[in-house]
Amino acid sequence: MKNKFVWSIRVYYEDTDCGGVVYHSNYLKFMEQARTEWLRHLGLEQDVLRDEYGIIFAVRSLSIDYLKPAAFNQLLSVETEIEKAGKVSLFFKQKIFSDSSSSNSSSNSLLDRDESCYSNNKELLSQASVKIVSLNFDKKSNQITGPKKLPTEIFKQFSY
Repeated sequence: MKNKFVWSIRVYYEDTDCGGVVYHSNYLKFMEQARTEWLRHLGLEQDVLRDEYGIIFAVRSLSIDYLKPAAFNQLLSVETEIEKAGKVSLFFKQKIFSDSSSSNSSSNSLLDRDESCYSNNKELLSQASVKIVSLNFDKKSNQITGPKKLPTEIFKQFSY
């Protein structure tokens, strides 16, 4: 599916607290990295967008749900799906999964688990709705000067 991208990341020690649980802010970092890799997958590098088109992307708003903790050394999958592409804004739905067979969960009973958190042996850990805006970057002044409409050739890659 053109609008869905999955990127894998390993949880490193630096991503966790002393108990080996991922800090809440690192879920946002993982999602940000997945959006960057999604752009790269489309053949769009953020430095090229900035330097050649005068465009940078910034998070305008987000809503995130933390469902289950991720832990040190887990392999995570970050699913990035574009829900809507506007001329200036992009709306994403992002989900972070962990392989349920390698989960550090203390409960093995299916009765204790919320089945809606599972998909193809993957356990849903977190999900977010993210609104990204395109901003005008003035290279001469090195400043952001406000919203900027996406060029048609770039917008076409985001719309479907």
